[in-house]
Amino acid sequence: MVRDRVALITGASRGIGRSIALALAAQGAKIVAVDVDLQVTEEFVAELKAAGTDAIAVQGNVTVTADVEQMVKAGKEAFGRIDILVNNAGITRDGLLMRMKDEDWDAVLDVNLKGAFLCTRAVSRVMSKQRSGRIINIASIVGQMGNAGQANYCASKAGLMGLTRSNARELAVRNITVNAVAPGFIATAMTDALPEDKRLALANQIPLARLGSADDIANTVLFLASDNSGYITGQVLGVNGGMYM
Repeated sequence: MVRDRVALITGASRGIGRSIALALAAQGAKIVAVDVDLQVTEEFVAELKAAGTDAIAVQGNVTVTADVEQMVKAGKEAFGRIDILVNNAGITRDGLLMRMKDEDWDAVLDVNLKGAFLCTRAVSRVMSKQRSGRIINIASIVGQMGNAGQANYCASKAGLMGLTRSNARELAVRNITVNAVAPGFIATAMTDALPEDKRLALANQIPLARLGSADDIANTVLFLASDNSGYITGQVLGVNGGMYM
């Protein structure tokens, strides 16, 4: 499906990004793991290599143009091409609208939206020369339905969906597909720390009556990165257990 293809993944060393990298690696992809924390990323890449995956660790801040250009250059120098881009890096700075600080708004929009723009712009130049590529943006259910206390995060993810559709139209002529995955409530260390009644309350909002897993998202990304999705572009695929339809 993705054997010998080169996947650049931002925010690759933890959480959903880590699961995406593992899923792609398990199918034979070569991994360019990008994160701001080089030590953690190098440790993760060591795990990938021990399992037989060709991989490199790259430190980079997705909000800095020079960093983005360097991470793309490093991937291309290591493997000769880039076939898959997963814009996964993201942050939250939650707070009620009336109390939200300018810097919290700016930080979230910079990482979640500008970061995806910068990475897509840089990688699209490589993919355009190859005349092929898969770009997958990790959005969120709250970008579709909103969420109190997350005006900045919701705006960034809604913007990412618009960016997905625009870039899909622009890059299709080069045989590059651009899609987004919009996770619902996913089980994480943060949700694991919630009291049992809180977790049940979350699950009760979901028709499938459970939180999703990072693997649910990773498997969807794997599909969108493969040849099986070659006629799908400009779409936002909700992986939310039916919470938003």
